[in-house]
Amino acid sequence: MTDRTGPTGAKGPDELRRQIEQTRNQLGETVEELAKKMDVKGRARARAADLKDKASAMTVQLRSTAAHAGHAVQDRATQAGHQVHDRATQAGHQVQDRATRAGHQVHDRALTAGHAAQDRASRTGHTLQHKAEHDVPWPAGPVVRAAVRHPGPALVIGAALAFVVVVGWRYPKR
Repeated sequence: MTDRTGPTGAKGPDELRRQIEQTRNQLGETVEELAKKMDVKGRARARAADLKDKASAMTVQLRSTAAHAGHAVQDRATQAGHQVHDRATQAGHQVQDRATRAGHQVHDRALTAGHAAQDRASRTGHTLQHKAEHDVPWPAGPVVRAAVRHPGPALVIGAALAFVVVVGWRYPKR
């Protein structure tokens, strides 16, 4: 018998046993890999589990993206609402300011017109009083001047005189 180490290059029985054991392990691994490749159900289950995990991850990612998009839309809508509210408030203030200014102008004009009317009425009253005091003929002049100076007693006397006239007219003597 010839001792051929061959391509393995074993240098003794221990080395040869070690190489045999290593070859067995490699052969076992190869058989396991081939068995896995031949196990269609197992591979399908593993592939389904991988796809399920990927789908779950994608669902989580899509939900997160949708939530972020929803928040962004909500923020934009809130900002737009605030802008519209601010513009409406500003427009309301402008209208209120204009109305206030117009009201003040009308008030000022009414005051001016009222004062002018009051001045004219006062001048007319003074003119009439002057005429009543100075331009009335002699028998009635002193009576009119006394009535202008003392209107209370003149009214009482006038009312009594009116009463006498009405009673005399209503109930004539027979």
